[in-house]
Amino acid sequence: MRHVDLVIIGSGSGNAIVDERFDDWEVVYVEKGVGSRGSYGGTCLNVGCIPTKMLVHTADVAGAPGEARRLGVDLSFDDADWPRIRDRIFGRIDPIADGGQKYRQTGRPNTSLLTGTARFTGPKQLTVIDEAGGVTAISADRIVVAAGSRPAVPDVPGLAESGFHTSDSVMRLEQLPASMVILGSGFIAVEMAHIFASLGVKVTVVARSGQLLSRLDRDVARRFTEIAGERWDVRLNHAIRRVDRDGDRVRVLLDTHDGEERLEADVLLVATGRVPNSDLIEAEAGGLEITGDGRIVVDETQATTVPGVWALGDVSSPYQLKHVANREARTVAHNLLHPKGLIRTDHRYVPYAVFTEPRIASVGLTEQQARANGIEYVTSTQEYAGTAYGWAMEDTSGFAKLLADPNTGALLGAHVIGPEAPTLIQPLIQAMQFGLDARTMARDQYWIHPAMPELIENALLALPLA
Repeated sequence: MRHVDLVIIGSGSGNAIVDERFDDWEVVYVEKGVGSRGSYGGTCLNVGCIPTKMLVHTADVAGAPGEARRLGVDLSFDDADWPRIRDRIFGRIDPIADGGQKYRQTGRPNTSLLTGTARFTGPKQLTVIDEAGGVTAISADRIVVAAGSRPAVPDVPGLAESGFHTSDSVMRLEQLPASMVILGSGFIAVEMAHIFASLGVKVTVVARSGQLLSRLDRDVARRFTEIAGERWDVRLNHAIRRVDRDGDRVRVLLDTHDGEERLEADVLLVATGRVPNSDLIEAEAGGLEITGDGRIVVDETQATTVPGVWALGDVSSPYQLKHVANREARTVAHNLLHPKGLIRTDHRYVPYAVFTEPRIASVGLTEQQARANGIEYVTSTQEYAGTAYGWAMEDTSGFAKLLADPNTGALLGAHVIGPEAPTLIQPLIQAMQFGLDARTMARDQYWIHPAMPELIENALLALPLA
């Protein structure tokens, strides 16, 4: 059995750990997804953040004519050249993935890359099984598990045989379908719905729950669900009974309060979330404790229950966000090098954004979380239409909602739905992180007029503080 200083499982955020500070360590990377499609680099680069946002921007441009007509500008959307759209995206991404792979193979003399699936066989012991069935046994003084996640596939009769897509495959379709059924109501589902509907696909979204994005603040989720229902065919409170295929068409049989419904489409997209890959690497065989939903248990230093083994990103984090995984990777890198001076990852104010139409961003507590935990709060809501730039855009649906401590003015949560929401929320994240209270933030700095940040200024000023 080969023994090394450090093994890193996964090439996403784990890929950023090793730099010149590790030049005297023998390091082995293990990545199961290396292949002809350039999958080195993890979920974000290949099937997540980067390609989806390139598609979202394309979808925004395609949707511009509809907005322009309201403002008296005559534009038209004629067609979407899907092969050009797809190839523009992956023609840039795949070379980056290939380059990352080659660098880990040859770029540093102290690092090497094993391609295949790593599986624990004992504490800090692994086998790596490649595509040809070859097995490499390896052990290490330290192991970092950054194995990521994969699309969740519900147990639905006929689904496996129907020829469905997930977010891992749908962006590489050969041609743009005329129609698509999307199963799911979360971030991935609504982003994909925005993308394909904007490019001319007839989209039907099927949700088990009574709202889309139901984990968001209730007012944001309610507003978004209303808007989505005007843009797409949205079926709420629908359970999936069966899926089958009839030639080139996929059929979905649904159970509803009013009985059965049947949908047909060219493409079925399953977007019901993602699951951690802890089972694929047989983490429990390595002595690692696992949560009920399959995540590797870590403490605030990213240490697992096995000394010398660390974990980060989707395989251990409930957030499943790239910026969280990157932050955790910096923690792990420091702690590997400074075992007597460990640092902790600060997860207090983790923001997230949904790149659908309209945009959504959030940080901190939702109103329902504050109530459920008995936290005293006040709230304010500022509509885009109540600001000069919102009025200029004729935005009638967007708003910012803030929660704050009524006595200290400390911000507890912020939620924005509307144009540029992920950008507008950033100063609120900063205020929460560094303890800037709402009154000071609103009154002790200039806010450019007439610019979109006045939405945040007015929401802060509207908080009924003591």
